[in-house]
Amino acid sequence: MLRQRHNLFVSLFGVLDAVAIASSAFLAWRIRLDRFQEPYPERWEELFKSSLIVFAVPITIGTMVCFKLYKPRRDQALVGELGQVIKASFVSIMLMIVALWAVGSSQLGGVGPPAQEYPGWRLATDPFRFQLAIFAVAMPILVGSMRILLRLFLRSMRKRGKNMRHVTIVGVGRLGQITARTLARNTWTGIRVEYFISHHEQTSRHTCLNLPVAGGVRELELLLEERPVDAIYLAIPSAMSAQLPMILRRLERFAIDVRIVPDVHPRYLPQNMAVSELEGMPILSYRESPMTGMGGVIKRALDIFGAILGIILFAPLMFIIAITIRATSEGPVFFRQQRVSLGGDTFAIWKFRTMGTGPKNSSSSTDERSGVCSESWTEENDPRVTKIGAWLRKTSLDELPQLFNVLRGDMALVGPRPERPELIDRFREDWRGYMLRQQVKAGMTGWAQVNGLRGNTSLRKRLQYDLFYIRNWTLWFDIRILTMTIYRGFIHRNAY
Repeated sequence: MLRQRHNLFVSLFGVLDAVAIASSAFLAWRIRLDRFQEPYPERWEELFKSSLIVFAVPITIGTMVCFKLYKPRRDQALVGELGQVIKASFVSIMLMIVALWAVGSSQLGGVGPPAQEYPGWRLATDPFRFQLAIFAVAMPILVGSMRILLRLFLRSMRKRGKNMRHVTIVGVGRLGQITARTLARNTWTGIRVEYFISHHEQTSRHTCLNLPVAGGVRELELLLEERPVDAIYLAIPSAMSAQLPMILRRLERFAIDVRIVPDVHPRYLPQNMAVSELEGMPILSYRESPMTGMGGVIKRALDIFGAILGIILFAPLMFIIAITIRATSEGPVFFRQQRVSLGGDTFAIWKFRTMGTGPKNSSSSTDERSGVCSESWTEENDPRVTKIGAWLRKTSLDELPQLFNVLRGDMALVGPRPERPELIDRFREDWRGYMLRQQVKAGMTGWAQVNGLRGNTSLRKRLQYDLFYIRNWTLWFDIRILTMTIYRGFIHRNAY
């Protein structure tokens, strides 16, 4: 019955996706006709060809299958599904262009109206390119919106007790109870725990969290035959993990979904795990940088583009600041200090100097030739800070030279703020998980900074925000933080 229900919902999603894709293609075609004042086709079959529906629907549906968008997702977030929809849409557009080229479509050869009639960008003057651009924007929006509405409808049904999936949990200890409570809280998943099976061979226990304990693992097969369920969750304590392979072999007799809940505290799972395979040997990636592979390439491209743009925009301001620092106090314009970034590597961070360099500043030292300074943490109204330095710190403009660090690859635009090596050595012993910050490049701004955790604020809170950023990194998350930095990250009461 579960398989039939799943196939029904897959068919429903497929039909709605096809409708959304066809609607996007038709909308893009209509906008093209209106934009370039082209006549409507005389034959109805030309409508499907000109609007690219005959290419768009099968190619996009096939691509979405490859992106596993028709797998059960009742216990997964909507954001992840939308990300897959956007990726599938982009790949589908590329495949459509290849398909049109392969069949020798005449639309690929057109160059659009003469430039003197429609001056400007080629995208706006070539009808076919214009149509593809509109389609590329409309398709993920319509398909994503359709899926969100359907997911919300299904979640609403499940909260009312419909479209449920019945499961059992093997394990009555702490892990099994956590699993049951978590499933009970997230009613939108529609997953209902029917009963427990003890992880011991036999048990005299009859209830757990007000749910029946049907028996022990010795009776596993008998219980599943007498009380069938849609899925089974294995929540076995790590002390008894040796039983797991045997239980998995016994479950091969049943056509049910099997999920394993690892007995590992979330604090030890700083990033999403991934399973790979090498010549049949399964490998579990417990920890790796989220910026490896294509994600790292895209992030680096954003850093280079943003750094160049920032240097161009702020060059006049940086020039004025440099002249002002030189005119108002003795010493170098720039302050340089060793900081730690990706993988624990050190680099020289650049800032505008904000402190004096005279004898009275005993807690800071400067090498006039190299501009290398060593400043201790400052406090509010610190007497060592110059007048122009106080303003620079308050507005965070003293950090503008770090754009050159970003361009060199020492830092990123977004990431955990870099610390000094001696502080890293101290914090790595005092704060569990602190070194996970070194899984990514240090950044000019970060999730902690735009949420007000600057200056003399809780180190624990900053660490929590940094680890959240690392676990959930996406390109859009970076763009969101950069946008928030514009109106929240420059001036802050804790910046001094």
